[in-house]
Amino acid sequence: MNAAGPMPNMNSPIVSTAFRPILWCALFAAICLGAGCAGVATQAPAATTGEATAQPEPEPEIIRVEPERPKLELTEDLLYKLLLGEIAGQRGQIGISLENYMELARTTRDPKVVERATQIAIYARNETAANESATLWAELDPHNPDAHQVLAAMALRRGDIEATLDHLREILEYSEGDPNRNLWLIASLLGREEDKPQVMTVMERLLEERKDNPQAVFAFANIAARMGETDRALELLELSLKLEPGNDAVALGYITLLQRLERAEEALDWLEKRLADKKADDFNIRLAYARLLTDVQRFDEARRQFEMLAVNSPENSDVIYALGLLYLQANRLDDAETQFKRLVEQNERFYNAKYYLGRIAEEREDFDAASTWYRSVAGDENFFDAQVRLVLLQARDGELEEALKNLRAIQAPSPQQKALLIQAEGDLLNSEKRHAEALAVYDKALADGEYNPDLLYARAMTAEKLGRIDLLEKDLREIISRDPKNVQALNALGYTLADRTERYAEAFELIEQALALSPNDFFIVDSMGWVMYRMGRHEEALEYLQKALKQREDPEIAAHLYEVLWVMGKQDEANKVWETAKQSNPDSDLLNHVKERLNP
Repeated sequence: MNAAGPMPNMNSPIVSTAFRPILWCALFAAICLGAGCAGVATQAPAATTGEATAQPEPEPEIIRVEPERPKLELTEDLLYKLLLGEIAGQRGQIGISLENYMELARTTRDPKVVERATQIAIYARNETAANESATLWAELDPHNPDAHQVLAAMALRRGDIEATLDHLREILEYSEGDPNRNLWLIASLLGREEDKPQVMTVMERLLEERKDNPQAVFAFANIAARMGETDRALELLELSLKLEPGNDAVALGYITLLQRLERAEEALDWLEKRLADKKADDFNIRLAYARLLTDVQRFDEARRQFEMLAVNSPENSDVIYALGLLYLQANRLDDAETQFKRLVEQNERFYNAKYYLGRIAEEREDFDAASTWYRSVAGDENFFDAQVRLVLLQARDGELEEALKNLRAIQAPSPQQKALLIQAEGDLLNSEKRHAEALAVYDKALADGEYNPDLLYARAMTAEKLGRIDLLEKDLREIISRDPKNVQALNALGYTLADRTERYAEAFELIEQALALSPNDFFIVDSMGWVMYRMGRHEEALEYLQKALKQREDPEIAAHLYEVLWVMGKQDEANKVWETAKQSNPDSDLLNHVKERLNP
């Protein structure tokens, strides 16, 4: 038979990839939300801040006495067949290799030779040979879990539930008196099978025999999740927690599955109760809580949690990194700088920390320092962005044409990075008010008709500068039609309709959808305040705009609040808002324009 490539090495594990057991923690780590799989996880949910990856616990060692091997004389014929089987396999002639190894398995009855024959039979997808050799393997080495894995998988695929259960019970029973040793091996095996009803039947039968074993319940919860039976998985996780309340691995799996089901608030409530119930803080649970708060954009609360974690673990680089990002998000540049410099000193997340130190320097308009930091970024995921930002700084110094030349010379290994270069080029042209040229750049990039939401959004923002509200609406509605929960597009279209048209009802509906999806985003809160103002609902507008400005001291939000206060006859309050904003943003044309318009 034809094979996908050379036969596996003689010293590789005997069971092929389709049946090879994997570490149970690695299995669960692969099912976290970031991977988009259908299971539960033993680590915290991923967050937008820098996250730590939980180190997998070692798979329990199964001590097994090797079966006695027959004493065989290494004859010329035996050596010839062994060499022929291996060489044929390496050359892709799997049929010849299998034929020789099956003959050797029958004649020698050596467990190691039979293992090899089973491996080759599985690789060759020869079910008859695999069944024969695996049966012989189990006969010669009856307590070897690998042999029973092969037989269990084949029995399941032919619909023989009882035979499947017999082999799985063999795996569970031989565990040095501890059936939990091989639970995760079985979870891995069943989780990879495609016949969902058969798998669930087998799982429920095994579970009935071990329903008081928290580790068994946990393992079978993973199987249920992998099969898409999320309600059953949650039930089993809750049962496992009831049987063993202090098991943090189960707790993290439970809240990860809740988050994947978009029940983040429920997960947060559960975590809060767990933290409150425990006499001592649990680092992993609090870390999961902090990350989940970040995911739902409750940044102030997330920051407080990471600050608590930093007290307990001041040298933890993941906590330091998360705090740096959260301080940066809150515009607390000094605090963010302290965290990132600590990482540089620790030589942890080295290049990422330097990149963000560059961003901080750029925010402070210390462009020489920013350039120095960006040039020192020689790796990690921000390397590409550092190159782009260097070009943008070059353009800021008045070297636009040279900057554009350098930008076009940057290598973009991925389509996403290529799109970022196009956006950067458009941004440079827009910064010089060359909006028509920027629009042409986006038109060219989108001419092939391939959907790219980032470029569509960038073109929409450029169209707004040219007064092309029709094009803006066309592009943003295409994004929304494909991704109805795209908060950025919903907010941008809603705000533009409120600001540039009299279609206030449509604007309100769009912003309301965005706010429901991201209630703590200050830009969306500002948009809601602005559409309220345009609709004449001044008191409600005032409430939203004050909330937005409290979240972020942004000149555009301040300009909106100034206008609403002024129109409401609260000129003294309006002037205080304006003066405070002007101190932080002395060059803001927006603040100047709104004051000149309302108070010439």
